[in-house]
Amino acid sequence: MMNQWTLPDYVEDMLPDEAVYLESLRRSILDLYQTHGYLYVIPPMLEYIESLNGNGQDMDLDTFKVVDQLTGRLMGVRADITPQVARIDAHLIQNDEVTRLSYAGSVLRTKPASFLQSREPFQIGAELYGFKGIEADLEIQTLLIKTLSTIGIQNPVIDFNHLDIFTSLIASSNMERDQLDLLYQAMQKKDKSEVIGLTKSLDKKNRDALIELVSLYGDVNVLKEAEKLLPQDQAIKSALQFLNQLDQALKNNQIKVSYDLSDIRGYQYHNGLVFSVYADQCYSPIALGGRYDNIGASFGRNRPATGFTMDLKNIVTLFPNGKKAKAILAPQGSERDLQNAIESLRQQGETVAIDLFGDMNAKQNNCDRILMQDANKAWKVKTV
Repeated sequence: MMNQWTLPDYVEDMLPDEAVYLESLRRSILDLYQTHGYLYVIPPMLEYIESLNGNGQDMDLDTFKVVDQLTGRLMGVRADITPQVARIDAHLIQNDEVTRLSYAGSVLRTKPASFLQSREPFQIGAELYGFKGIEADLEIQTLLIKTLSTIGIQNPVIDFNHLDIFTSLIASSNMERDQLDLLYQAMQKKDKSEVIGLTKSLDKKNRDALIELVSLYGDVNVLKEAEKLLPQDQAIKSALQFLNQLDQALKNNQIKVSYDLSDIRGYQYHNGLVFSVYADQCYSPIALGGRYDNIGASFGRNRPATGFTMDLKNIVTLFPNGKKAKAILAPQGSERDLQNAIESLRQQGETVAIDLFGDMNAKQNNCDRILMQDANKAWKVKTV
């Protein structure tokens, strides 16, 4: 018989050390975003389903649905905060100028992104609306790099693609959605034989180019190779030129950059630049982002948009802090000197727990120091 307190698969508690670490990262990252002009917003956990899933069928499949007892309408628990922030920009802020927004909060998904990830990620991210030029993309990249530094991730790699390359090659194909989804999966797996089979109906030039995309990944030399192998379509030439500009602009950021022209992740709603961040010994991207200029269409207000998001719960799991949450154990007592000493320590940012048992057992109270009187009756902190 299953215990009634057993949690669902891929749903978990966060115990104190992890929870404290996640919260410290959340605060540090949001403070970083604030200093760069990104205004913090908190969208609701529940919305009407049409609003939540305006950016694609995939999100609809990820969304838990409930019936609103007040209206009888179908509602969803958010599976991604990005569409909500786009809605806020479109209908609540209604600024025709540049808008910078940040967010942090839990989302809920019907299935995990991978077998090691939670169905309740903790998303944090930043979005920039209202500017179409490369300057906005570079600002987002700079903020992303600073975020990775704030977390302390060593040797990250940012992997770029430009979806205009893929969309130009399939523009005249009239492929059905199911066929496109299969092609997407084959591209992500870099399964050249499957791509060959799925593109039989395409004209030879575009079909050959799609097959070539599977092998076009690596450093900046990939872009030079692509210029030789891909059709001289204006959209493709512009996309490759954009990636070259990006490469030049990021050279001084001391971060490794790579390119994968078959990574068409999010092609259903992204347009233009897309990127993923990888780190040593990680099985999947630790951050995702890109352009999604059409996301506002479902809210009746198209705006240029770019940004990124990451799962802080995943970060805490992959890059454990190694520091245990410890405190100072203080004795019970109402003496003014003792209470002043306790409050002074707390104002300095220390955690002070009161000894309820009366035996000053630091380990029993998850403490690594104790507050005690010295020979002169002054209250001092001692390591145990």
